[in-house]
Order: sequence, then structure tokens, then C-alpha cells
Amino acid sequence: MHGRVKVKSTAQQEEEKRKDREKKLKIYVAARDACFSKRKEGIWDDEALQISQQLLSSNPDFATLWNYRREILMHLETVKDEDEVQKIYEAELSFLESCLKVKPKSYGSWHHRCWVSTRLPRPDWARELNLCDQCLNLDDRNFHCWDYRRMVVKMSGVPVDKELAFTDRLIGSNFSNYSSWHYRSTLLPLLHPESPEPPSPCCKPPQSSPPPSPQIHSHRVCEEQLLKEYELVQNAFFTDPNDQSAWFYYRWLLGRAEREEMISCVYVSRDEERVAVAFSRPVNAQSVGLLLVLDGLPQRVEWSSVHPRFKHSPVWICDLPPGTISDIPNEHNLTVHWTEKPTHRDCALYTGRSESWCRDSATDQELFRSELSVEKTSVLQSELQSCNQLQELEPLNKWCLLTIILLMRALDPLGYEKETLAHFQTLREVDSMRSAYYSDLCSKFMIENTILKMEYAEVRVFSISDKSLTTLCHLDQLLLVTHINLSSNQLQRLPLQFAMLQCLEVLEADDNSIENLEGVYHLPKLEEVLLKNNKISTLADLQPLASCPKLKCLDLRGNPVTQTDNVESKLAELLPSVTDLLL
Repeated sequence: MHGRVKVKSTAQQEEEKRKDREKKLKIYVAARDACFSKRKEGIWDDEALQISQQLLSSNPDFATLWNYRREILMHLETVKDEDEVQKIYEAELSFLESCLKVKPKSYGSWHHRCWVSTRLPRPDWARELNLCDQCLNLDDRNFHCWDYRRMVVKMSGVPVDKELAFTDRLIGSNFSNYSSWHYRSTLLPLLHPESPEPPSPCCKPPQSSPPPSPQIHSHRVCEEQLLKEYELVQNAFFTDPNDQSAWFYYRWLLGRAEREEMISCVYVSRDEERVAVAFSRPVNAQSVGLLLVLDGLPQRVEWSSVHPRFKHSPVWICDLPPGTISDIPNEHNLTVHWTEKPTHRDCALYTGRSESWCRDSATDQELFRSELSVEKTSVLQSELQSCNQLQELEPLNKWCLLTIILLMRALDPLGYEKETLAHFQTLREVDSMRSAYYSDLCSKFMIENTILKMEYAEVRVFSISDKSLTTLCHLDQLLLVTHINLSSNQLQRLPLQFAMLQCLEVLEADDNSIENLEGVYHLPKLEEVLLKNNKISTLADLQPLASCPKLKCLDLRGNPVTQTDNVESKLAELLPSVTDLLL
């Protein structure tokens, strides 16, 4: 046995490790308790800085200790001169660099560095930018560093075009750099904003204007630059078709411009003496400043959302004092003023009419897609052709399939409807884990198409049966609909937004999987509800119908609730206005 190294047993090794951990833990706990005691006693000295530094060097995510260090540093600011404070904070930055080497994605370290940098008497922003470059070279997806870099850029006034060139460099070295693509999307609208006037030869801001801050979002990108971006991103996804970063950026490029903030529709009912107002975005009508003027006289009315659970909603209603507009022989003129956005909309209730409205057509607004110029249409057609070629080479590439769908939506949503449905079916097969997402997205597009068709025909009937719908959306666009047919789909609920259908008289929703009717709330004109072959199981599920004062006909055949004891008498008590009940 002489000359051989004695190998310790596993049990001995574990015991030694345990003792070593206990020893370190005792030292750590003692240091932590010392820090807590000093903080409790209001002691802000160099020793506290040293103890907290030892602890944070091994555990940079100890938020309480970072808070304590800030208290100490702020105290030192009051007792030291500017040069001394400068040296203290420079030492703090050096210490933070060592913490970031231990844990590059430490929330506490980056937050503290941001705080320190903004308190430095003479900050060296060039040094901080260089640090960001080094960190991003090590990990280009370090989102803490990206956030810090945006702060540094804002504080130091780095020109937007320089930052855009920075994203060029990172994307050029790695197409998969999602953070760079995202940062690029925040910079482009600042450097190349879309003009409300017809596009000019140059989209750059005047040279005399100071460069805008990269942190302030503008609107869309001007067309000239947008066409260049299409080419850049196409190179990326042809290089690596399975990388999602460029595909996500491409979806952003295809996104429509934000809708103008406006009153999109005003509806007035003589029978209910009610006014409904639809906005282009959800608002809080109680805080945005709505003024209703009737026949030249301002009215004191109380605005309410269509459902009590909505604080922000695109549709708001108010009831007029009894007898205000109920006189059939007379004509009334209403104006709704949105004082926050100096805009208004007029609506005339003519003699003999029981209702009236004034609205923008969905087809006129380009509601679901951006208006395309001839040049952009040509480029998108070329992009679609390229993606189709790529899809032939990569038939199971989900990103390519989804982008083809989005290009078709941008170009001609109705003309490409059949191809879109076929591509969604393929997507559900090749990416089955996200089939529910694709079904919901397909439902959204089919509803948009149906709204467009309804607008072209100028009808108030919305029929979208047997389309495999899994969700409902854009219900604020259906304020004027009187008859809706949702039969033979895959709906499980009628959402809260359903309460926006203030003119609805007939609801057909047979042959779905509906369990919840929470959105059928206080629909003043609803008379007939057809719910055959759904999954309504309790009387409580039907409670929302009790808020519909004109409900006369209810068909519940094929629902589990019909098996409830004494269901007919209980329903008569719950829904006394119903005279035609089918069970």
C-alpha cells in the first residue's frame, strides 16, 4: 500500500463539503445580520459599504442590500465634496462590473448601475456604451443590458442614425438577434416617420431639427424605408428559414398603422331614449370629456360602459331624460363632442324614425389593413411570390406559412380567403402545440372578412355560421347589428364584449359548445335567443338573460340544463318576459 494516494470515500467527501458550506453560511449570515443591524441603527459608514460589498459579490440579487448601499451613498453625498463623490461612484461602478461578471443578468446589479450612473457628477457615457457593447458581444440577448443601453443613449444624446447603424452591425453578424430586430423597430419610426401628407422623396427629418430620442415611439415607417426593410429581412429568413427573429420583425413591418383616435359611430334610439357612442379605441368616457348636445342644448347625462366590468370600452351609452326624443312627429339633431381630442360627430333623428345613426364604414376606414400604394402593392406581391417559393423548399416551415397568410391579408383579405383557410389548416397540422392559437387567429380573420362583406352589402345582419370559430372579436364593429348567426361553430362562451351589440334583436348560436353567456348583458332590444345543442348546464348560466327586458323566445333544446328538476317553472321565475320557451 506504500506510495499510493489515499482516496477519500464518497461519504467523507460529502461530509467535508457540508462542513465547508456550513462555515461559509455562518460567515454569510453573520455579515448579513451585521448589515441589518447597522441599517436599523441608521449607521451609514465605510464598514457597512465593505460588508455589503462582500455579500453582494457572491449574491448580486440581494435587493435589500442594494437599497442599503444607496442609502449610504446618498448620505456620503451630503458629507463629501464633488470630487470625492465622483471617486466613490466610480469605485461603485467598478464593483458593479465584478458583480455582472458573476451574474450578467442580475436585476439588482443593472438597476443599481442605472441609479449610480444618473447620480455621477461627471458621468462617462462613452465608457458605459463601451460596457454595453462588451456585454452584448458576450450575450446579445441580455435584455437587462439592452434596457441599460437605452437609458445611456437617452442620457447621452446618441443620434438615432448611429444607434440604427449599431443594430445593422449586430444583425449582420447574427440574424437571430431578436433584441436587435426589436430595437430597430423602435428606431425606424423616429428616423423615417410616416408623413400624414403624401410621401416626399426624402423621409428624413430636416437637418436643422434635433434628433428625437429613441425612447419616444412615433407611428409607422415611411414607405421608402419600409421597402428597404423588406429586402433586409428577406435576406435574413432566406439565410435561416427556421429562425423566428426575422419572421417576427417581418410581422411588425406588415402591421397596419394605428387608427386615428375618433368617434366612429353615434347611434340614437327613440324608443329607449338612449344614445350609444363607439370610439376607434377603448376609452374611459367618464374621464375623456364627452359632451352631448341635443337640438343645440348641452345635456347633463351619465355615460356608462356596456358592461359593469369595463372601465375602458370602445362603446359607451347614456340614457336621455324621459320624453326628450320620444315625440315621433319631431326631428332632433344630436352632436357628441370628444373634448379631449377636439372632434365630434353629428346624428339626425328624422321625423317618423325610431332610430338613427352616423358612422364610418369599415371599408372606408381600411379598418383591418393599411392602405397600399401601387409601389408597395407591387413589392408585397413580389414578397408573397418569394415566400411561396421558400414554402415549396420548406413546406413545413410554420413561420413561412404564417407570413404568407399575413401578406395575403395585407394585399387582399377577401380575394385570398380560400388560400388563407388552407394555410391555417396546414399550420395546425405542422405545429399542433399551437393549434388553438392558429384557430383563434383564423377566427379573427374570418370575422374581419365577414364584417367587410356585410359593409359592402350595407346590411345589419351578421352571419358567420359553420366556420369553426373558436373566439369572437371586433364586436365593437357590430353595434348596429340586429341579427347575428353564430351557429355550428366551436364557441365556448359569449364574452363580455358581446354587450356592445346594443341593437341586437335575434341571436342564433345553435350547435356550439357554449357554457357561458356573461356577455349577453342588458341588450335592450334582444327578443329571440336560439341556443340548441350547447353545454349550458345550470340556471345560473342563464342569469345574464334576465337583464334583457324584451326577451320573448328562448330555445334551449339539447342543453344539460333541460334535465334540471322543475326547469320550466324555475325559468319562468328567472325570465318572466319569455313567452315562447323550448326545452
